[in-house]
Amino acid sequence: MKKFWVHMIFKLGSVLLASLCFQIPCAVAEYDYINISDPFLNKIPVAMPVCKDLSGDAAEKAAAVEAADLVDEALAFTGYFKIIDRGAFLEDPQAKGITVSDINFDNWRDIGSELLITGGVSIKGQYVEIEFRLFDTFKSELIFGKRYKGRPDDLRKIVHRFCSEMVYRLTGKRGVFESMIAFVSTAPGNKEIFICEFDGYGVTQATRTKSLTLFPSWSPDGSSIAYTSYQNNRPEIFIRNIGGKTEKKISYDGINITPVWVPGKKRLAATLSFEGDEEIYLLTEGGKIDTRLTKNQGIDVSPTFSPDGKRMAFVSKRFGSPQILIQDLDTGAVRRLTYEGKYNTQPDWSPAGDRIAYSGMDGGQTNIFVIGVDGRGLKQLTNAAGSNESPSWSPDGSLIAFCSNRTGRSRIYVMTASGTDQRILLETAGEQTSLSWSPSFKK
Repeated sequence: MKKFWVHMIFKLGSVLLASLCFQIPCAVAEYDYINISDPFLNKIPVAMPVCKDLSGDAAEKAAAVEAADLVDEALAFTGYFKIIDRGAFLEDPQAKGITVSDINFDNWRDIGSELLITGGVSIKGQYVEIEFRLFDTFKSELIFGKRYKGRPDDLRKIVHRFCSEMVYRLTGKRGVFESMIAFVSTAPGNKEIFICEFDGYGVTQATRTKSLTLFPSWSPDGSSIAYTSYQNNRPEIFIRNIGGKTEKKISYDGINITPVWVPGKKRLAATLSFEGDEEIYLLTEGGKIDTRLTKNQGIDVSPTFSPDGKRMAFVSKRFGSPQILIQDLDTGAVRRLTYEGKYNTQPDWSPAGDRIAYSGMDGGQTNIFVIGVDGRGLKQLTNAAGSNESPSWSPDGSLIAFCSNRTGRSRIYVMTASGTDQRILLETAGEQTSLSWSPSFKK
């Protein structure tokens, strides 16, 4: 298994790629191709032929096929695109060429392709160069093109850099291609935290506590993960720097659970019980108590913050059963958000700030729901497919990852924010639970 650490792969690897790529002059695309907030989104048909190997070298031919396959996989993952089967293509850019003057756009429109991607690959010494161009077949024009240079084992990162730029041109958002997912797995025989890329690739064990480890939460810059561990026979909070592998501990008398970071700040909130009741506190990055946020008899856990950090949703039993509440951090005013169902937990605030995803139990089964922060627009996203828990928004708000035991063991699944295209993210040893989707590492 390929070993990597998130801070290294995105911070250091991107330096190489960014410094050696330059843009091909092109038309400026408007952000009107895809509306990711549209619950009735029609997938855009896109064609990605095998890239043109520019010298005919065997290594180039292999890289040309791999690059095209990686593009297809990455774009299909988003749920925005319908990938057209290459067997339907009426022309071959390998034979004709990859620039606008070489393309007969009628041939691509005839097979239903609205977007066309062409690519060219060359390998020179220790480096691979790839050109990608994105075309609008109906307008018969170039949307944008870029050339990238890196080492052969950078091919996956190069493709994801292009896909990120492509989705940005079409939606105004960078997408998920440079993000990670942290989750809890029982693969080692106890619950440890693992990380993987957005699509389940490159699973790596991040903690080795040899104890119960829960509630991973990414810092806003993606450099650290906060979590709860029982490695000292009691629940304590740890902050682990992924790149440097350094770790600090936050521990007060009683329980220390459900840590989560405040957006854009070096602060995190967590549930502590050193004063007797389980309340949510705001902590400095060093672990010192800044403010007690909740003040009510009854258990308050699982904080999540609006993107501007001014409001906090959390779970409270002050109404008898677990329900989700929202608190204004300036005024302290609290209002109840959920009324449907008797057991609503694990809230996660959307990156757009307008909705909250959560898990709710009704009739003995747990499902994923989304609700507007004003309490309107409640929608159930999973149904009649096992127990579904721990929803986590992708950094662009287009997807939701969650855990489900619909096939027996608990696995990580992903779906669009509207609940469509539900599919398993990865299959690995043990059971996977309690996940957290990172921010994007390239802004």
